[in-house]
Amino acid sequence: TPLKKKKKKNDDESLLCCQYAHLCVRFKCITTGDLVETFSTSREQQQGDHRPKRSHHCPHCEEVFPFLSGLKIHLQIHTGDNPYSPSDYGKRFTTSHSLTVHQSVHSGEKPYSCSDCGKSFSRLSHLKRHQSIHKGEKPYSCSDCGESFAQLGTLKKHQRIHTGEKPYFCSDCGKNFSRLDTLKTHERIHTGEKLYSCSHCGKCFTTSTELKVHQRTHTGEKPYSCSDCGVSFSRLGHLKTHESIHTGEKPYYCSDCVKFFTTSTELKVHQRTHTGEKPYSCSDCGASFSQLGNLKTHERIHTGEKPYYCSDCGKCFKTSTGLKVHQRTHTGEKPYTCSHCGVSFSRLGHLKTHEHIHTREKP
Repeated sequence: TPLKKKKKKNDDESLLCCQYAHLCVRFKCITTGDLVETFSTSREQQQGDHRPKRSHHCPHCEEVFPFLSGLKIHLQIHTGDNPYSPSDYGKRFTTSHSLTVHQSVHSGEKPYSCSDCGKSFSRLSHLKRHQSIHKGEKPYSCSDCGESFAQLGTLKKHQRIHTGEKPYFCSDCGKNFSRLDTLKTHERIHTGEKLYSCSHCGKCFTTSTELKVHQRTHTGEKPYSCSDCGVSFSRLGHLKTHESIHTGEKPYYCSDCVKFFTTSTELKVHQRTHTGEKPYSCSDCGASFSQLGNLKTHERIHTGEKPYYCSDCGKCFKTSTGLKVHQRTHTGEKPYTCSHCGVSFSRLGHLKTHEHIHTREKP
């Protein structure tokens, strides 16, 4: 933090000034000459009452902005100022070193590089803090759980898990977050901003993680492997779901019939058998379905699409089940056997019809 020299209000000419006045918290308006103080509320006060402050006032038109950046952009309408033009009055410093360090914020200069990984920093103190990651030093410990961290800032973020503190607020919907980067990612929901694009297909994503997962559809990468059977998956969630096959774990149960399920999605789909909910509708005929897959299959009636074909005779089918049943005409497979006489059939429907002979029921 730059040192501040305590001087009288009218005796500050000797202080060193940042030329990029419009980018500093305290700056002079070119049009009126007024000194604009944009932060009227302290960080501590904002965190204390859990409300975002609209404290940045335009001295020209009484417009109020929740964020300093918004005011800075708006002021250019009145001043016609180039964002990077020098001004003779800006943020002030007591030493030339403090001014030089501060100006790297504007220039983007990062003269300090890590010899281990090459990452660059604008301040030497930031580099030293970063180097503790490579040294394995973790001098900061959590008093609640004992976990140790290399940086004090990381410890502070971690402690919010225990305290439940969420100091960052979305000005659009009021949702709270424990981390600033999480808030920034969330705000893209409102702005529709998708910064990350796939170089293979051009599809855009809100986060780098979403892009990384998507790219595996092109590369075929499956980094998550089952320790029991070796099957690999592109997503960790898919692996977790698969592992329940081996453990037999079914943590989700239906409160209506007490049937158990491996995933919450399976439970949700099952519950529609009780509620009668059919959220998927055909845009051609209006027929409704409880499962998206059933709607997709139905739509092929209208489109005539038959994506499944037999490699033996080339015949095409609307569903994978239709293809599977057909292939038995080539393989001779008859998986359905009558418990009364042992006769086998290739289709379940044929077995049901046959069983009427023994039960003497008319189909």
